[in-house]
Amino acid sequence: MKKVRLIQFLLLLSVSVFAVNVATAQKSRGVATQPVMQAFTQYDDFTPVTALDTLKKLTEDRFTFLIATDMNRYGHFGQREMGYVMGDVADAADAEFIAVTGDIFHYLGVQSVNDHIFISCFEEMYTHPELQIPWHITLGNHEYRGNTQAIIDYSQVSRRWEVPARYYSKSYTHEGVTIDMFYIDTPPIIDKYRNNPGEYPDACKQDRDAQLKWLDNALASSKAKYKIVLGHHPVYAETNKDICERDDMQRYVDPLLRKHKVDYYFSGHIHNFQAIRKQDSPVGYFTISSIASTRKVKPIEGTQFCSKEQGFAVVSVGKNDIAVYFLNNQAEIIFREKR
Repeated sequence: MKKVRLIQFLLLLSVSVFAVNVATAQKSRGVATQPVMQAFTQYDDFTPVTALDTLKKLTEDRFTFLIATDMNRYGHFGQREMGYVMGDVADAADAEFIAVTGDIFHYLGVQSVNDHIFISCFEEMYTHPELQIPWHITLGNHEYRGNTQAIIDYSQVSRRWEVPARYYSKSYTHEGVTIDMFYIDTPPIIDKYRNNPGEYPDACKQDRDAQLKWLDNALASSKAKYKIVLGHHPVYAETNKDICERDDMQRYVDPLLRKHKVDYYFSGHIHNFQAIRKQDSPVGYFTISSIASTRKVKPIEGTQFCSKEQGFAVVSVGKNDIAVYFLNNQAEIIFREKR
């Protein structure tokens, strides 16, 4: 009898361990298994189900892409797990590409196209099958601590790495709706980096006026329904980082965003989510959180939403609207704007 009870106990224990392992595996792959109710309380146009199923429904038959930023912590702070989450979301949303608003490589950038960081912190980090799509990169301040030309030249090495220049544009059309995207190079716009060649050797070598003229002309020429600009440094944000950074972005970049009625300016750098709208501006100033480590945040004037949660963004364009979603590390939608 004791032997039978022992066998029953061992069988029960093995089933329990299996259940725990399955749950752990789902979590490590980034699968959100719990219903996401709170994020949708203000909307009544769909029934909340699991996060990935909801996102699939919201992005069906639309042009969709992901935005990520501040990505590399050498696998720490859940970076690898976030790669799985991004892949699951890219699959559910049928993402066309991934836009990265800078600092894909902390802390000293890369030294050449042969730098092992390209392999260990990108190619072998973001291995999910649905992440084998184009990655459009902008340069951040950490890239400027290394060889910035290598970031561009790596486009000739990796089939998914698409960085044609330090600043560039992409245009897409979906069901008659055109989306123009402008990727800008913000460190050389900011005097803090230009005036510190010892730490940021390439920043002062770039022609700020030439880039701003390019952006002005490119935005003026755009006939797209939606105009999106992406760069590493925010124009407006709550942060303890040097105010001179935002002062220069407001001095040089913001007038062009306002002048050409840009729909969104997406940035990173701050390591948290912030959605800001100013009463006197048509632009949505949205800062995307980090894939890895994050920082505390509090609202300021114009803040619609802020959170220190780890995550990334999904942008989805349909015939009649554009939607932006902030997702956390469980693939839960924590903020949504639809215009």
